[in-house]
Amino acid sequence: MKVLVATEKPFAAAAVECIKAEVEAAGNELALLEKYTEKAQLLDAVANADALIVRSDKVDAELLDAAKRLKIVVRAGAGYDNIDLAAATAHGVVAENTPGQNANAVAELVFGLLIYTVRNFYNGKAGTELKGKKIGILAFGNVGRNVARIAAGFGMDVAAYDAYCPKKVIEAAGVKAVESQEELFKTCDIVSLHIPATAETRESINYKLVGMMKKGGILINTARKEVINESELIKLLAERTDLKFVTDIKPDADAEFRHFEGRYFSTPKKMGAQTAEANTNAGIAAAKQINAFFKDGSTKFKVN
Repeated sequence: MKVLVATEKPFAAAAVECIKAEVEAAGNELALLEKYTEKAQLLDAVANADALIVRSDKVDAELLDAAKRLKIVVRAGAGYDNIDLAAATAHGVVAENTPGQNANAVAELVFGLLIYTVRNFYNGKAGTELKGKKIGILAFGNVGRNVARIAAGFGMDVAAYDAYCPKKVIEAAGVKAVESQEELFKTCDIVSLHIPATAETRESINYKLVGMMKKGGILINTARKEVINESELIKLLAERTDLKFVTDIKPDADAEFRHFEGRYFSTPKKMGAQTAEANTNAGIAAAKQINAFFKDGSTKFKVN
């Protein structure tokens, strides 16, 4: 079987070697399309592929039409909103992600951003410490659990809300399970977002919800850009000069947010999974899942 790795933004060279070794060990063939500049190149490359590994590359109906032999596509990472799931299903293609492989990298970034924020972006003025502060985790999946683990090491008070995670699971991790999103925002000094972009969550982080935060509150988003209602958050930050917003996903309204100097920061591009370890882990996981699919039909991480 031919496995195509199609990445506009490539894996690290060492990660590619690991993916190649994994694919070939199972008797499959690896093909690479890296740093492509036109969609036509992708459509041509996928024409004779049986499996596809992508990162943030778009897998839409046009691509699936061109991929006559394609049986499975794996997004090397947790999020999979770059894959048209309905189109994949219509074409009889299994779509999978690799949950958990980037979780520690994202969680560590949360605290890199938080330290930068509470120390006033290293402007030379006295800041505050994380120890003793209360952090609220919105969604207690793989990343949220790693955030809780690291927060405990900082001596923070940790709370979480997840509508789909049982209270006993949250509490078993030594975390206080609150009853609602509203309670989380009202009671925490910091709220860290780890929710996916769904019909339910898009623009759900809005004026009313964030406005419930106590004085000096910090909102941090390393999840998805789409969950933020940007216009309402801009309005709130203009009114509440005590609030801060930091993210590794540059908002569409980045220029407007930059008016809040000293209270807003965004990395130039999404940085959560940008570590050598996460890069390699996600790629190897994708290769293993494809090998398992071809060997015995395993679809453990199917998302469509």
